Amino acid sequence: MYEFGKVKYPAGKGAYYKARAKINLTLEVGEAREDGFHEVSMIMQSLRLWDDVELFIGKDDHDTIESNIPFFKADEKNIAYRAVLLMRERFHLNKPVHIRLRKKIPIAAGLAGGSADAAAVIKGMNKLFGLRLSTEQLMELGAELGSDIPFCINGGTCLATGRGEKIQQLPALPLTYVVLIKPDFSISTPWAYQAFDKEPKQKKPDYQRMLKIIEDGRLEDMQAEMINMLEAPVVREHPLILELKEKLKEEGAVASAMSGSGPTVYGLFKDEKAAKDAYLKLRNTLPYKYQIIYTNTENPRYQQRCGWK
Repeated sequence: MYEFGKVKYPAGKGAYYKARAKINLTLEVGEAREDGFHEVSMIMQSLRLWDDVELFIGKDDHDTIESNIPFFKADEKNIAYRAVLLMRERFHLNKPVHIRLRKKIPIAAGLAGGSADAAAVIKGMNKLFGLRLSTEQLMELGAELGSDIPFCINGGTCLATGRGEKIQQLPALPLTYVVLIKPDFSISTPWAYQAFDKEPKQKKPDYQRMLKIIEDGRLEDMQAEMINMLEAPVVREHPLILELKEKLKEEGAVASAMSGSGPTVYGLFKDEKAAKDAYLKLRNTLPYKYQIIYTNTENPRYQQRCGWK
């Protein structure tokens, strides 16, 4: 029997997916669009950090959610629940769904935790109801709910364009060790983009150079191209982010950046021991209210490349 909280279901009668977090290796922001979004181009990377998402045919007459986060409810504030509603409406699904969600990705952190959960629900309902939709079809559905969801459905190393919903698979990033630091505050994504619009022109990432660095396995050269154009306006409001980047470099990170609209900062390490040592030191020296996570990159649908040269 599966068991999480109070609800039990027989093994083999549900669908389970890992809702993987992501980081932005680059994030270029273009002009605002008529639909209110901005044009973006960004290289995104899956992490070996995930929420556990299980789906079952429900026992009640309505959809339900249980989670280790008490305030998660089956309402339209929850993007995972909105994914259920979308799939139900689109494919005329009448049976109630029960979602079991174990959150491990920090919330409101720039790591796409909510989008990853919604992506897992879409994939889970595809399996649970035998819809046999392709990855491309699932990504199209996800794009109706959120810009990061198509990437979270696909995973790996990708270039995302448009408002983020157009996904191009890239060669896998070599295995990289990652230390994440999530400060004790959140940043509104709409605010970050509005603040960006007031910024002077910034240097843009050179995608061709970044792809060549990844192909050649030269981690030490990545920092120069790890440009997140939302970072400057966010740092202006929250200079702590810049301090955390420097702390990661002091502890041996070869490169460091803010992910998405923040506030999570990450450091990339070529060596596993160096990453673990940095994680332990930062965990013991930074205030307890910070979330500090050690992980590595992952390409779940594609063969993992070995480490950097």
